[in-house]
Amino acid sequence: MSLAVKVIGPEREETLHAFLLRIPGWTEERYFQEAPEMWFVEFEDGELIMHSPVSIRHQEVVRFLTILLQAFVARRQIGRVLNGPAVVRLRPGLNYEPDIFVVPAEQSDRLEPQSFSGIPPLVIEVISPGTRHHDLETKAANYRKHGVAEYWAVDPEHTALHQHLLPEDPAAPYRVTIHTHGRVESQAIPGFWIDAAWLWQEPLPDELRCLEQILTR
Repeated sequence: MSLAVKVIGPEREETLHAFLLRIPGWTEERYFQEAPEMWFVEFEDGELIMHSPVSIRHQEVVRFLTILLQAFVARRQIGRVLNGPAVVRLRPGLNYEPDIFVVPAEQSDRLEPQSFSGIPPLVIEVISPGTRHHDLETKAANYRKHGVAEYWAVDPEHTALHQHLLPEDPAAPYRVTIHTHGRVESQAIPGFWIDAAWLWQEPLPDELRCLEQILTR
């Protein structure tokens, strides 16, 4: 599968198969006013970021994880689970639309009509061919810098879940472990876990049966 970047700027335009489109010259105010509500559109320091449409498998994995996490968070009454294109405003000028993120109950006052201006304890991104570097490098660095306690980058193409955890050293990068199978326990949402192998099954396993295992173990 082709991996490429599509950049539109004042001097060049490249169109390739799987792309990450960065459009300079935007303001954050314009982003919130004009960015399409039904598309995944992010904003980094003056650049609008769009990527090629996601696959059906990407959508299925996002839905599967959302159902599990939403049910668990609701059962424990510890907050809310939201999906992009809901916006996480990490700071002024840096706005991401994660596939899945948790809004803890104690930060509910940071929910605004267009964004969550807080730091989610857990963020999950499902990697697409055009977003691999963005998800594993750029976003990971920014989530780490702004104190996101746990970041899962799920890579269906390579059957790998990259679990990023905050280190004890505030200056150190995330501690990263890569899981292809076996139990992956969340540190930010105590008691929540999945078997990484569930994510690679075709079709995906029944959510209710997986949830029963999560809640009883």
